[in-house]
Amino acid sequence: MHEIIRSNDVVLLSFAESLMRDAGIASMIADQSMSILEGSLGMLQRRLLVDSDCVDQARRILTDAGLGAELRDREA
Repeated sequence: MHEIIRSNDVVLLSFAESLMRDAGIASMIADQSMSILEGSLGMLQRRLLVDSDCVDQARRILTDAGLGAELRDREA
């Protein structure tokens, strides 16, 4: 799995996850349970992870949906 978005905006993450599901790209939101430790203040960011084989496709879909500014830089 490859991190593609990191955010504490649950609406953004839900939308991005929905786009991945509609495209048939395996994805998951990591660190959701960390809100228990932080007291549900929304300070800790959650990560959208996608299947490593679909990173380019996922980035295109998210960019086309207007979420290009939210994408993490590619790892070297």
